[in-house]
Amino acid sequence: MSRLLPRTLRARLTAGLVVLLALGCAAVGVAAVVGVNGFLTGRLDEQLAEVGNRFPASLEHGGAPPPGHDDHDGDEHGDTRRQSVGTLGVRLLDGTVTNAAVVPTSGAATAGPTVALTAADRRALAAVPVDGRSHTVHLSTLDEYRVRATRGLDGDVLITGLPLEPVESTVHRLELVAGIVFGVTLVIAGVAGALWVRWSLRPLSRVAATATRVSELPLASGEVALPPRAPEPDPRSEVGRMAGAFNRMLGHVEDALTKRHASEERLRSFAADASHELRTPVASVRGHAELALLHPGPVPPEVTRALERIAAESSRMGEMVDDLLLLARLDAGRPLERRPVDLTRLVLDAVTDARAAGPGHRWSLDLPEEPVTVTGDAHRLHQVLANLLANARLHTPEGTQVTVTLETDPAATRLRVHDDGPGIPEDLQPRIFDRFTRADHRRTKTGTGLGLSIVSAVAQAHGGRVTLTSRPGSTTFTVELGATDIP
Repeated sequence: MSRLLPRTLRARLTAGLVVLLALGCAAVGVAAVVGVNGFLTGRLDEQLAEVGNRFPASLEHGGAPPPGHDDHDGDEHGDTRRQSVGTLGVRLLDGTVTNAAVVPTSGAATAGPTVALTAADRRALAAVPVDGRSHTVHLSTLDEYRVRATRGLDGDVLITGLPLEPVESTVHRLELVAGIVFGVTLVIAGVAGALWVRWSLRPLSRVAATATRVSELPLASGEVALPPRAPEPDPRSEVGRMAGAFNRMLGHVEDALTKRHASEERLRSFAADASHELRTPVASVRGHAELALLHPGPVPPEVTRALERIAAESSRMGEMVDDLLLLARLDAGRPLERRPVDLTRLVLDAVTDARAAGPGHRWSLDLPEEPVTVTGDAHRLHQVLANLLANARLHTPEGTQVTVTLETDPAATRLRVHDDGPGIPEDLQPRIFDRFTRADHRRTKTGTGLGLSIVSAVAQAHGGRVTLTSRPGSTTFTVELGATDIP
């Protein structure tokens, strides 16, 4: 049922207007038909009262004046020329119809032609109450009649009737005319109403268009320029108030986005500056630790162990600083190197390094026959693949099958890293590419939590993206880059 209802507000308003107008027209039409039918029936009753029982009285004595009447009345009782065509005269004696006649169209007959009534017609006429009022009866031979019964001079009952056909014909004609007029009125009103509603809702359409443009903006990050505000009509109208509220909401959103962008810019600047400033002291600490380890004199084992840990942690800290600095530069939109990169050779080298670092895993390749070349930064693309392979090695048990697949088509180049390990928890998957995300927060030596963030940022910097599909026994990272360069 809901599918049949109009979906848009404009269609609903127009449909509602047409339905209300149709109901109004129907009410007017019914009232007019009932009123005209009642008026014409009343006139017919008045005519029936004026006619009296002259015609059925002429049936009492075969057209002769009844006893007690002067000769000049014989014309009234015995002649049908003063009766309307179709006038019915019926005489009943002891509840039985003895005579029944109708005034013919010529009006020449004295008592009119005799009518052959059915048994049902006779019962209907016998049931007419003798109360001097008009009643409607349906006669199968003559159709519907308006009849009036009175007492005769001979103790009989005289019924005079006039046909309802003229009244019904007039009412039917009125119904036809009213139906045509109201139908044309509804069509014209529907078209005019649709145009009026469309014109009245133009400000609402502009608000909707503005909202659509806002919904298509990349509001997640970066500086956002909101479209011009929706025009505000009369603020006293509902549409005007809504447009004003919408524009104020856009103003608040724009202010919030501006403040957020400024905050992000300050954070990026801080991260970049801090990473840049930390590189020198971290390198200095690492250098001094390595220099102390090279001291030729005897060093206590505890001191040697402490120096080794200092060197290892400073090296790890240096890698983290480099990763943070890289992310800060990518967030700032700094362009990467754009040169032809032999992606096939890069995959071979990365898998060779991964096989050396994780000999307990099973490594396999699925490469196209022809070398694949893309335009980009070779060092960063190698970092992407190295991070994905390291992630598969560190978070899956030994014996896990890791497959690297390279696919190309005219639209894009796709690099897939698949493993049959335990999979990534479902609650972790939506934020797997966020920074400092780890599957186990207690394990701090398996990485910085920035590897997959760098993969996503580098893919986006190359005009691509990275996606994840994971379930127990199957995890696949897909890096999609731009169109393949054909050497």
